[in-house]
Amino acid sequence: MDYIQLADIFSFAPISAVEVGKHLYWTIGSYKLHGQVFIVSWLVIVVLMVVASIGTRKLDKVPQKWQNFMEFILEFLQDIAKNQIGEHEYRSWVPYIATIFLFILGSNWAGALIPWKLIHLPEGELAAPTNDINTTVALSLLTSIAYFYAGLTKNGLGYFMRYIEPTPVLLPINILEDFTKPLSLSFRLFGNILADELVVSVFTLLVPILVPLPVMILGLFASSIQALIFSTLSAAYIGEAMEGHGDH
Repeated sequence: MDYIQLADIFSFAPISAVEVGKHLYWTIGSYKLHGQVFIVSWLVIVVLMVVASIGTRKLDKVPQKWQNFMEFILEFLQDIAKNQIGEHEYRSWVPYIATIFLFILGSNWAGALIPWKLIHLPEGELAAPTNDINTTVALSLLTSIAYFYAGLTKNGLGYFMRYIEPTPVLLPINILEDFTKPLSLSFRLFGNILADELVVSVFTLLVPILVPLPVMILGLFASSIQALIFSTLSAAYIGEAMEGHGDH
């Protein structure tokens, strides 16, 4: 089967097509923004705000329904921060860890559950915001800023002693580690979400009805795991930065 025949086959299933690297650009001054990322991101943020508003609109001493669900989510996210940062320092970091987790989870699920390909754009296509490397890099850089801020706030300039511990010979490796942390976070999340959407699209093309359903369910599970990994590692990096390096 040659390339022309393959192209003909794929042309009959436009819903299953995946465009990698093509975007809807919004031009603001001299900058170009990926419009489809902002559209889906805003939708995810609105949904999260609506759910949070409903769950906290009427608080009772004995939680029921939405309030009970929201308290369960809060306790789950508090446990992530407490286990990685420590019982005495975690409370001020719960909002950041919770925001990272919920935004990534909402973005991943938006890409897995909503048939965005039915909505045609002038260029590119709607997808999970985490399917764009710019989004995952931005989230990773936020985590980098967070753990530098945490380390400097807790230990002052003594934070930089970590770069020469346990021996000054490791200075280049310790500096390089701070660059590899955001890289690994961003590429892990981006690669897994992109791969999941590609797999679902290929299965939808080959067997349009039955096979994609269990793959989509598996994708939802994998998306949740990716949100958990990203938020847990972010909390772990913050906790590591807050260790008492300046006390040695």
